Amino acid sequence: MRRWIAVFLLMGNAAFAAKTFRAGTHAADITPQTFPIIVAGGFLAATAERASGALHARALALDDGRQRVVITVVDTLMMPREFVDRVKEAASRSTGIPPDRMLISATHTHSAPPLMGCLGTDANPEYTQLVEAQLVKAIEGAVKNLAPARVGWTVVQDFEHTHCRQWILRSDRVRKDPFGELTVRSNMHPGYQNPDFVGPAGPVDPDLSVLAFQSREGRPLALLANYSMHYVGAPAKVVSPDYYGPFVENLERLIGGQAMISQGTSGDQHWMDYSQPRKDMNPKLYADALASVAQEAYRKIEYRDWAPLAMAERKLKLTRRVAGPERLAWAKEIFAQMGSAPPRNQQEVYAREQVLIALEPERELKLQALRIGDLGIAAIPDEVFAITGLKIKAQSPLQPTFNIELANGAEGYIPPPEQHKLGGYTTWAARTAGLEVNAEPKILDAVLGLLEEVSGRRRRAIADKNGAYAKALLAAKPLAYWRLDESSGPVARDATRRKRHASYEDGIAFYLEGPASPAFSSGEINRAPHFAGGRMKASIQAVRDRYSVELWFYNGFPAEARLVTGYLFSRGFDQLAIGGTERAAGRLLFAHAGGVLEGTTPIALRTWYHLVLVRDGGEVRVYLNGKSAPEMSGKAAPAPAATQVFMGGREDNVANFEGKIDEVAIFSRPLGAAEVARHYAAARVR
Repeated sequence: MRRWIAVFLLMGNAAFAAKTFRAGTHAADITPQTFPIIVAGGFLAATAERASGALHARALALDDGRQRVVITVVDTLMMPREFVDRVKEAASRSTGIPPDRMLISATHTHSAPPLMGCLGTDANPEYTQLVEAQLVKAIEGAVKNLAPARVGWTVVQDFEHTHCRQWILRSDRVRKDPFGELTVRSNMHPGYQNPDFVGPAGPVDPDLSVLAFQSREGRPLALLANYSMHYVGAPAKVVSPDYYGPFVENLERLIGGQAMISQGTSGDQHWMDYSQPRKDMNPKLYADALASVAQEAYRKIEYRDWAPLAMAERKLKLTRRVAGPERLAWAKEIFAQMGSAPPRNQQEVYAREQVLIALEPERELKLQALRIGDLGIAAIPDEVFAITGLKIKAQSPLQPTFNIELANGAEGYIPPPEQHKLGGYTTWAARTAGLEVNAEPKILDAVLGLLEEVSGRRRRAIADKNGAYAKALLAAKPLAYWRLDESSGPVARDATRRKRHASYEDGIAFYLEGPASPAFSSGEINRAPHFAGGRMKASIQAVRDRYSVELWFYNGFPAEARLVTGYLFSRGFDQLAIGGTERAAGRLLFAHAGGVLEGTTPIALRTWYHLVLVRDGGEVRVYLNGKSAPEMSGKAAPAPAATQVFMGGREDNVANFEGKIDEVAIFSRPLGAAEVARHYAAARVR
C-alpha cells in the first residue's frame, strides 16, 4: 500500500513540475573597449571615437517543464549565420539546450562595430571574439536565473512612430542604379514632401507587441517588445545602441525587471513620415515616446500561470542573383583596381559585392517558429518588408503572432517579387540584398509551415471583409467586381459569384491604403494597389455599348508636368484618362471613336475620387463623387465590340496611370444618377 502511495505522490509531483512555467534573464555588456573603432550601417565605413551608450546582449530563457528555449537580442547591425551558429553550439554545450531551441537576433542599430561584412564595411575580428564570448555568457546567465513565472502578452497598434520609407518615383523621374541603368522606379528615403515621388510603395505594420513575465507574487521579471521600425540614427563618430538602449532603460525604470526589444519586419519602415514636413528626432526622444506606448500596453496584460512552449526550425536553400558575364567582368576590373583598400564610393561598393556573391551563389537560411501558449513568434534571417510581416500575421494559426527579423543570420533584404520590378536600393544585388527574386514567397510559405507545426493547426485563410459600400455594389449585381485588396499578384479576385478574375501586370505595388471608411472593409484598413507602370487586365464577354464602370482613383501625377497622366480605364476606343491634352492637363478626359469629351473639375493630387463612367449607346456620362449632374457628358460614336478591359493603362501600354485605383465594378447596363449617388453615399457611412 505504501508503495502505491509513493508512486502516486511521485506522479503527482511530476505532473505539478510539468505545469511549472519558468523564466530567466541576463544581460551581457558588449560595448567595445578600444577606440577609435569602425562602425557599420552606411554605404562606406565610418569611425567612432567614443560610446554614447552601452551595447548589450540580452537573453531570455523559458521553461514550461517539458522543454527550454532561449531568445537573445543583440545590440548590433546584423550577424552572419556562421557566427550565430558558433554561439549556439558553445551555449548548448554549457546549458544542454539544443541549438535549434535558441533564437538570436539583432536590434539593427546602425552605430555598432561590424560583426559581418556589409557593403563598404568589413567585420572586426577582435570585436567579434568579444561579442561571441559575451553572448554565450548571456545565454548561460539567463538559464541559471530561471525561476517560477507567469506569462502574458498584448498587442497595440502604433501608427504614429513608424512609416514606409520606400516611395515610388514619378515615371518621368526614374533614376539610375549603381550600374548606370535607369531602373530606379522606387527608392527609400525620398525626402520630405518631395514632388518627384508619388507615395509609399508599401503598407505599414503598426503592431507593438509586448510579451511579459512576472513572478508568482506579481513582481516584474522580464519584458520582450517587438516593433517594426528600422533605426533612428545616432550622432556621427559614436557607438550607440540607437533607440533600443534607451527604450529598454525606460521600461526597466517604469516597470521593473529586464526589458528587451526585438526588430519586427522593418525592411521598408522608418520613423520619418515623408508626406509631412520635416521634424527633428533623436534616439532618446523616440525611445521615450515608444516606451510610453509600451507601458500603456503593459498595463493591460492578463497573465497565465502556465503556457506550453513549442519551437521548430527549418533550413531553406536559396540562390543569389549573381551578375551576368558583362556586369561581372566590369565588377572584377574595378575590384582588381581597388586592391586591399576598402571601397571609397558607391560604385566600388557594388562592384565588390558582385564579385563576393558570385563566389557564393547559394545560401542556406535558418527559419524558426516559436509558440508560447497561443502567441506565435516567427524568426527570419532577413530584412523583411512590412507587407510580408502582415501576410504572416494574417495567415498564422496562432493569434497574435509577431515577427523577429535578422534572426539566426543576415541574408539581406527580401522584397516581394513585384518590388524587384520597381528597383531601388533594396533590390541592388549585394550580400545584404542578393537573394533570388522569389525568395519572399518561399520564405513566407516556410514560416507559415513552421507556425502550423508548432501550433498543430492549419494556417488561416484570408477572408473577404465587405463593408456597406462593397455590399451595396454586390447587391447591384455587377458583371465583375474587383476589390483590389490583394497583398500580391498576379490574380485580382472577382468578388461576385461569376469569378471573372483579372490579372495584374508588372509595375504594381500592393496592399496600400485605399479610400478610408469602415464602409469598405468592416472597419479595417481598405487596401488598394498603386499602378506604377503596370495594369490590371480582364476579359468581359457580355459588354457591348451599354455598360457602366464604377471605381475609385487617387491621382499621383501633377498637372504641371504637362504630360499624359495615363488611362484609368480602357476598352477598345473607350478610354478614360486624366490629362491627355494641354488644355485638359490635370482634368478628366474621355476619348472614344468619335472624339474627346473633357471635364472641367481639376483633379487634386493624392486625393481619392469616386467615379462612374456610363455608356448608353451613343450617350456618355461621367459622374464624380456622387453628384447628380455629370462631370462630363455628350454624344459618342457607338462603342466597338471589345472583350479586353484594362485598368491603369490601355492595350498599347502607352502612358499608364500613375496612382491608385480601387473597388472596380463593371455593369452590363447604364447606371442612373440616383443609383450612382446611393453607391457614393454607402461609402460615406462611418
